[in-house]
Amino acid sequence: MLEIILVFFSLIFLIILHEFGHFFFAKIFKVKVEEFGIFLPPPIFKKKIGETIYSLNLLPFGAFVKIFGETERKKEEGSFFNLPISKRAWIVLGGCLSFWILAMVFYFVLLQIGIPTVVEDEKEILNPQVKIIQVKENSPAFFANLKAGDEILEIEGIKIEKASQVQKIVKEKAGEKINLLLKRGKEIFRVEIVPRKEFPEGEGPLGIVLVKTGIEKYSFFEAFYRAPLLTFKNSLAILKGYFEFFKKLIKQEKVPEASLMGPLGIGHLMWQISQMGFNYYLSFLALLSLYLAIFNLLPIPALDGGKLLFLGIEALRKKPVSQKTEEAITGVFFFLLILLAIFATLGDIKRIFLK
Repeated sequence: MLEIILVFFSLIFLIILHEFGHFFFAKIFKVKVEEFGIFLPPPIFKKKIGETIYSLNLLPFGAFVKIFGETERKKEEGSFFNLPISKRAWIVLGGCLSFWILAMVFYFVLLQIGIPTVVEDEKEILNPQVKIIQVKENSPAFFANLKAGDEILEIEGIKIEKASQVQKIVKEKAGEKINLLLKRGKEIFRVEIVPRKEFPEGEGPLGIVLVKTGIEKYSFFEAFYRAPLLTFKNSLAILKGYFEFFKKLIKQEKVPEASLMGPLGIGHLMWQISQMGFNYYLSFLALLSLYLAIFNLLPIPALDGGKLLFLGIEALRKKPVSQKTEEAITGVFFFLLILLAIFATLGDIKRIFLK
């Protein structure tokens, strides 16, 4: 129950932070912010401080910021539309920048307290763990109900510290019943399983993909310069992942179901990771922040990247796209994103509840 509450408030926190990024830059550039709301209306509590109404609302689905002149396009003092393009771009970028800053802060903390890291099998590291990261369908591991995230502690009483140990033992014991000691979250349990002698290419006797992980720690000063580097490195990896995803869509190739995850799937994954420990959870939050930052910057109308696209067109044409045209295009893409979210959520339900 505590993990579910933690996941809920973590997601809400990320959304509030995103909106605060827009709010912060609007205030910096002296744009009137009409309202900053936590959750969605109807309101429970409202208080006006200066020119801004701060509200706490009833429906616990995110947050919002209402910036004067963002939709009405009023050319007057304190209006978003009255600003030069560069300053409007900073306000639009504010939400994504807040995600990047948060990720850097999380990595800065993690690098000092211990960051979960995938390492080479032969590398000596503090607290080595061999974890399952994928379970193939209709494999012995699948039927034994092994899950991604499970840690293999022992096989037949032998302590496991390398993925190669698992591979060696299951190969030798193919066709025989073996006993595994596993850890899932805080639960430690045993499973009996029979490695198969014949298996599809790339699957192995158990049908699992393994990685060796460990905890790496750094000093304050090392963490200070490593955190931005790690943020940049992971951002590039995520950007590459999005590129591959859209390339497959364009080529009409099959996209793995797990690569398209809705709010339900993200929440479920966060819940699973929360059971692995604080370090793993914080590491995932940092990664999720980067995913959200880059997703929001995709040049798709209805996202922050779409707004930047329209600002770019305005800079090239020396005049903005007409409000009617921009609203129509944004409306179409907003509808498509809603359909995508519904499709992803249906996939989440299938994976989580109907498998």
